[in-house]
Amino acid sequence: MAGFTPNKNMLLLHLTVLVWGFTGILGALISISAMHLVWYRVLIAALSLFLYFQISGRDLRVNKSDLFRFLMTGGLVGLHWFLFFQSIKVATVSVTLVCMSSITLFTSVLEPLFYRRKIDSADVITGIFIIAGIYLIFTFETQYVLGIVLGLLCAICASIFSIINSKLVKSTQATVISFYEMVGAWGWISLYMLVSGGFNAGMKLNQADLIYLLLLGTICTSVAYAAGILVMKKLSAFTVALVTNLEPVYGILLALIIFNKSEKMSSGFYLGALIVLAAVFGYPFIKSGLKNRSKIQPSKIS
Repeated sequence: MAGFTPNKNMLLLHLTVLVWGFTGILGALISISAMHLVWYRVLIAALSLFLYFQISGRDLRVNKSDLFRFLMTGGLVGLHWFLFFQSIKVATVSVTLVCMSSITLFTSVLEPLFYRRKIDSADVITGIFIIAGIYLIFTFETQYVLGIVLGLLCAICASIFSIINSKLVKSTQATVISFYEMVGAWGWISLYMLVSGGFNAGMKLNQADLIYLLLLGTICTSVAYAAGILVMKKLSAFTVALVTNLEPVYGILLALIIFNKSEKMSSGFYLGALIVLAAVFGYPFIKSGLKNRSKIQPSKIS
């Protein structure tokens, strides 16, 4: 990838975000339950990452304390994906993806608690708009209340493991963390399925399910993750964060194209979604604007 120009990096980032948006589409297309879907997904992702490490000759060894942290965080990742796909199955792809946009809100509240610092004023402003948008969706899409609740819980899980990973990645390679978290997710889900009798006939895959799961586990998980890491080395964090916010937009557009009428929502939903997405997109600008203002302010006083 040497000599990869900024334009090509931007194209790769957009393609990666488009693939992430396609994850929800595959979740809706796969006929098996959300629990079985996630079990297959993390298994395929773990195996493909293990194959990558074997081919590249990279070291997978970690100490026991780090291994414990990775496997425990993997349980949270597995729960996040279960809630995500279950939300899609009881609601729609569009509803779930808009709820996932609330990760910004939950991170703005939870991250200061983790690091014991004050909540940023930009976080408060963004949070108010996100809450308003989600409340509007709740009001107009009452038939999808369960899906909205699951989607919001999914966003909370994603926020927590993202904060945890931001600490873990400082001492361990992201791909190594990802591998052990996939193993952890698979292990915890397997344990739950063993206790609850989840290893049953419902796991049987038809040909279409198998193809979709292979796409989900490899292209949408392992490859997209690696591509996301690659562009982060070349593009600014601001640019990556801004483009990543397009995931629900790409996902909703794909859902409308593929599922057509079943994904068409009320005008209230789209107004609420627009408020949420505008808040998420505006967040980096509000944050940088307030930061620049705080830097300029003291010089005016002196």
